[in-house]
Amino acid sequence: MSSCAVQARSVGARRRAEQLRRAKRAQRARERARGLRPVQLSLPARLGRRLLVAAGDPGFEDRLERFLEGEVIRVADFPALRDIAWNRRDEHLTAREAFGLYERNWRHVDAARLGAREAALIRDLADRFGNGIVHG
Repeated sequence: MSSCAVQARSVGARRRAEQLRRAKRAQRARERARGLRPVQLSLPARLGRRLLVAAGDPGFEDRLERFLEGEVIRVADFPALRDIAWNRRDEHLTAREAFGLYERNWRHVDAARLGAREAALIRDLADRFGNGIVHG
């Protein structure tokens, strides 16, 4: 093969690589515009395969949303939790972490001023993680 042929092949490969980079960049921009965000997880292979299969189901997003509502708590949505988590940067806590905060800081929570939604959250967390009791 002549050096011109090798050089032409190299130029073609660089062009293709640049086309691919542009296409991926455009795809990411379209996904961001639709409110999508790529998330990379390290999971055991068997769970990763199952998650990929489940994610292909049309109702997966709604079921995942319902699951996360019970497992991840947005701190700002609950005034007493926001008050006792004042020193945390996290916007969200796991349900277990939120229960632990309520338990450790119960003396700072004015139970009489809890809203119905937050009181229901605390009851749910106590049932799940504290055998129905908030030790505080």
